[in-house]
Amino acid sequence: MPRVLRIINRFNLGGPTYNASYLTRYMSNKYQTRLVGGLKEDDEESSEYIVRNLGIEPEIIPEMRRAISLRNDWVAFRKICRIIREFNPDVVHTHASKAGTIGRLAAAWCRVPVVVHTFHGHVFHSYFGKAKTAMYLTIERFLAHFTTRIIAISEKQRHELADVFQIAQSKKFTVVPLGFDLTRFTIDKEQRRTEFRKRYNVTDNQVAVGIVGRLAHVKNHAFFIDVIATLKNQSKVPVRAFIVGDGSLRNELVQQCENKGLTVSQPEKENLDADVVFTSWIKNVETVYPAFDILAMTSLNEGTPVSIIEAQAAGVPVVSTNVGGIEDIVENGKTALLVENGNLDEFVRSLRQMVENQEFLAEMSNSGVEHVMKKYHYTRLVSDVEKLYDELLTQKVSSNKG
Repeated sequence: MPRVLRIINRFNLGGPTYNASYLTRYMSNKYQTRLVGGLKEDDEESSEYIVRNLGIEPEIIPEMRRAISLRNDWVAFRKICRIIREFNPDVVHTHASKAGTIGRLAAAWCRVPVVVHTFHGHVFHSYFGKAKTAMYLTIERFLAHFTTRIIAISEKQRHELADVFQIAQSKKFTVVPLGFDLTRFTIDKEQRRTEFRKRYNVTDNQVAVGIVGRLAHVKNHAFFIDVIATLKNQSKVPVRAFIVGDGSLRNELVQQCENKGLTVSQPEKENLDADVVFTSWIKNVETVYPAFDILAMTSLNEGTPVSIIEAQAAGVPVVSTNVGGIEDIVENGKTALLVENGNLDEFVRSLRQMVENQEFLAEMSNSGVEHVMKKYHYTRLVSDVEKLYDELLTQKVSSNKG
């Protein structure tokens, strides 16, 4: 029975945990899979409950953290080498950058036959300055030499990684979109909508616009606040904004709201009539989306944002910046409106088009559910990856015989 060692950056709330967990839990019995990951950061919400709810007991390496640390990274490398020697995997599959670096180096050192890496996003623009970005590009190009196959999660991402940033030749890439258990976003929507909107005192005539994700620079919540402030000045339809997530930027964003004349609610000091509600983290996000009329995403860079897939499954139309792989997971003009990055007027105009046209909003809602349920269910993800493993292991056997 072939063995797969799956390594993710860390067990923080987000797409990689879901992706790795479904692959670990639902891969066919002909594969034995073990899941390893790093420890979440202090300002992040843990995702260990997702893994354990699926009956998986992961191995956590506390030293594998987001920041570069020679000591911690060396300890994490040694621990992964130990796990590889004990488990003797036929495939090491790493997910995201830190796991991809340490995990692939360990796999190469231990001579694992097949090494696969999934880019869930990338840091080659909108994260760092030129020098640091160049360093990460050099590292990824070096690691590509030790990688049997690289998975991009969208065609747009494959183009960026292969053709724009030249991480490796195009033939080394396979596009495998993410997959999720989306059925939980399709049930009890009316009840969930009523409960959430009652909890935050959202009236029937108010339009709720939400944004979901950690409060980090790359997510560009500051732009979202500018959009909401402009929208409230331009539209007669009453709008409430919800920021679901948390992070080190919260105080700064609250101050920005107040500077824009927007009233604010926070978990520590609630104002149930506030223009902008900071909810902090909400684990059961399936209870949140039905309360939204529109999901906004203002990111500077993305891979395949989970919140957009989840929102569409819940029937929530999307207005988003057109970055990363977003254009591959929506139907522009049908399930979402995509806007040039940083174009405030266009973003506000797109929101107004939905806010002030309920018929258009309803059409996009129905289209979103149909679109993502066909393309992003976890059964398709597992099938795609299993076929890839079969192919790579067969090639390895054939090359050894040759």
